[in-house]
Amino acid sequence: MGKVTIGSAPDSWGIWYADDPRQTPWTRFLDEVAEAGYTKIELGPYGYLPSDPARLKDQLDQRGLEVTAGTTFEQLHRPDSWESTWREVSPVAELAAAMGAKHLVVMPSMWRGDGGEIVEPRLDHEGQAWHGRQVTELGRRIADEYGLRTQFHPHADGHVDTQDTVERFLAETDAAQVNLCLDTGHISYCGGDNLQLIRDYPDRIGYVHLKQVDPVVLAEVQAEGLGFDEAVKRGVMCEPPGGVPELPPVLEALSGLDADLFAIVEQDMFPCPPEVPLPIARRTLAYLHSHGGGVSV
Repeated sequence: MGKVTIGSAPDSWGIWYADDPRQTPWTRFLDEVAEAGYTKIELGPYGYLPSDPARLKDQLDQRGLEVTAGTTFEQLHRPDSWESTWREVSPVAELAAAMGAKHLVVMPSMWRGDGGEIVEPRLDHEGQAWHGRQVTELGRRIADEYGLRTQFHPHADGHVDTQDTVERFLAETDAAQVNLCLDTGHISYCGGDNLQLIRDYPDRIGYVHLKQVDPVVLAEVQAEGLGFDEAVKRGVMCEPPGGVPELPPVLEALSGLDADLFAIVEQDMFPCPPEVPLPIARRTLAYLHSHGGGVSV
């Protein structure tokens, strides 16, 4: 039996960018995430939290917080994209490693834009194979240079999003170099089955993001052909237990794996009023503790 340790992230405080006047200031985020009862967090967008390791470590220590991972995007499905991807990835990996994290969560770039427009064609099988080889190499280099495990995060409107593209990605990548950040909300948003992925790929689940999708809002945005950003503005990611997937069965399945996992709560709410996140964060943690078996903080 594995151990599932719950954490949170700046995303649950409405943080999508390093600097945006609509966002909660970083000191308030740190104060409130600790006040809500969490001890594990992610870095969020690079530059939102202090990027000086000594300063950030001091701020975290004051609040009893530890970093589990950094998060970043890649564009490795594109030819000649290695250097631009590495320039984005390396500072995030360096800071995460300096904070004692063991993971780097990497997300794909988008095929659909903010307004729902198609900005790139979907990858065919040849493109998926190329992408898988490139991400495998990225994972190898991240491990060699920073000692971090690469956990790949499927993303709505991204080049790895639906169940079939997730499964194809897993087939085209080397488990020794990259595994899956199972984001329950993005999988459900794209019509996938979280429990099936856990059952079929138990050794590839290396990290987890916990979130739920409001099926009514999802149906509306899909009918209108809207992009993910607009869906979030409409509240497609909702507070548990108001959406799908049901989280208790997911947590039970995860705890049955032969692995210790971080499960980071993420409820996309950009933008949101500053007084909204803290009560939700408290209620969500209480819900997960009461319905998640042996989960811990």
